[in-house]
Amino acid sequence: MYGELKVFSGSSNRPLVEKVCQKLGIQVGPLTIKRFSDGEIWVRFEESIRGKDLFIIQSTNSPADNYMELLLILDAARRASAARITAVLPYYGYARQDRKDQPRVPISARLFMDLIVRAGADRIIAMDLHSTQIQGYVDVPFDHLYSRPALLEHCVSLNEDSSSDLVIVAPDMGSVHRTRSYAGVLNRNLAIIDKRRIGHNQSEVMHLIGDVKGKRALIVDDMCDTAGTLVASAQRLKDLGALDIYAMFTHPVLSGNAVERLKTAPINKIITTDTIYLSKEKQISNMEIVSVADIFAEAIQRTNNEESISVLFK
Repeated sequence: MYGELKVFSGSSNRPLVEKVCQKLGIQVGPLTIKRFSDGEIWVRFEESIRGKDLFIIQSTNSPADNYMELLLILDAARRASAARITAVLPYYGYARQDRKDQPRVPISARLFMDLIVRAGADRIIAMDLHSTQIQGYVDVPFDHLYSRPALLEHCVSLNEDSSSDLVIVAPDMGSVHRTRSYAGVLNRNLAIIDKRRIGHNQSEVMHLIGDVKGKRALIVDDMCDTAGTLVASAQRLKDLGALDIYAMFTHPVLSGNAVERLKTAPINKIITTDTIYLSKEKQISNMEIVSVADIFAEAIQRTNNEESISVLFK
């Protein structure tokens, strides 16, 4: 045992942290975060954390201040003599830059993992990484959680609807492994969209591997950023004769004009999670937000008790 369980929150997604703590039956730890007039961030733990088992929850979506907050909180925890410090990352930003795929570019996913460990993280918990090999970038214990248990509960009704067959669709080749797991659990056929990327946040739908004509289609992905791929995929499925189209993704990044795109897309229902806080302006009428607080609460409790979390993957 590493001492009493304590959960602290950065400012990126306080509502999720409050839900996690409610599930754990504890209060969010008192932590002050201030900004000076020049933008510098100042943090302070408002209670003793010496010898405690700390879990610091922070999604690292834009702006970059979320990363800086996390690093400063980790450093403060280390200097305050916490027994163990776990960085809990519901959404890990910069994960798409996970390799050097062209000359003179950084491997940002590795850089920020190095910074998190260097700042003081003894352990990392993350959900639905864009690339699972990111776990290998660090030498500390790394638990990679999946949103699938929470999302599956909310797509049972789609699967049980006998009005037409449901096909699970991978929006690109990189999503096939994830999408195949959903198709297996739901006992449905899999279709794959062949996508070619023509620039940053720009893609072109090529052709479909599989059949969606006269069927309902469920597109499954790990994130939705500009919604370009998702909207193009939905339009392609509609052109190929899909009756109803549903979209399900874990991380609602929704940058740029993504919300406007989704509002006009031929998508009947959007299912996402609260790994990233969505303001009212980004919530769409046909969007259902599923909480992953239960999964994180269970993982945190089991980690504190030195129990296996493999039950969360079943």
